Amino acid sequence: MAGHSKWAQIKHKKAAMDAKRGKLFTKLIREITVAARQGGGDPEANPRLRTAIANARANNMPWDNIERAIKRGTGELEGGASLEEVSYEGYGPGGVALLIEAVTDNRNRTTADIRHILSRNGGSLGEKGCVSWIFDRKGLIVVDKEGTDEEELFMIAVDAGAEDVLDEDTTFEVYTNPEDFEQVRKAIEEAEFKISRAELTMVPKTTVQVQGKEAERLIRLLDALEDNDDVQKVYSNFEMPDELLEAAEAA
Repeated sequence: MAGHSKWAQIKHKKAAMDAKRGKLFTKLIREITVAARQGGGDPEANPRLRTAIANARANNMPWDNIERAIKRGTGELEGGASLEEVSYEGYGPGGVALLIEAVTDNRNRTTADIRHILSRNGGSLGEKGCVSWIFDRKGLIVVDKEGTDEEELFMIAVDAGAEDVLDEDTTFEVYTNPEDFEQVRKAIEEAEFKISRAELTMVPKTTVQVQGKEAERLIRLLDALEDNDDVQKVYSNFEMPDELLEAAEAA
């Protein structure tokens, strides 16, 4: 298993803790608001909004919160117009590539915050395009393994256009081309498999092995980035020993 994939699973398991602090809900609300502003407030006609709502519901967000976020995006309530999407590229300890997506109401503040987090933790901000070529955009649908027939899931997903289905600890990860994401997600949903997460993500073409102190510094850096309210997603291309990732999960 690639380190970035294992790390994503660890962060997902921590979602309940993040929700208690309000950080997860803040990120989900911003994604719903931006999706509604760009594609309209009708989930049936806006695939990005539909996915954002599904992820919010999977994390037990009350429907009132979702409705308010949609209305901010469509302009029915104040607060959505000031949000903008920004992305950053850079490097972590050991030369690990970092692709950071953020939603902010103050680009200068967010840029300064991310630069500070990187510099404090052995990373650096790079020029646009310096690492994005390392990643491919893919659709990712995560299905809980409990109660799931792997062969049936594989057949339904592949028939709908999925590229691959991977067995990852307690889940199955279904990967698709971006254009096939919605139809594969819908097919899995209609088959009544339990989807815990569905999103467009960035998958690295190559990976970098990190160990020892560099691995520990990288984990601290990733934690600090993902703890920032403006940061929505962090993609990386690291590999590291399972024992270090397990120690991070226990922490």
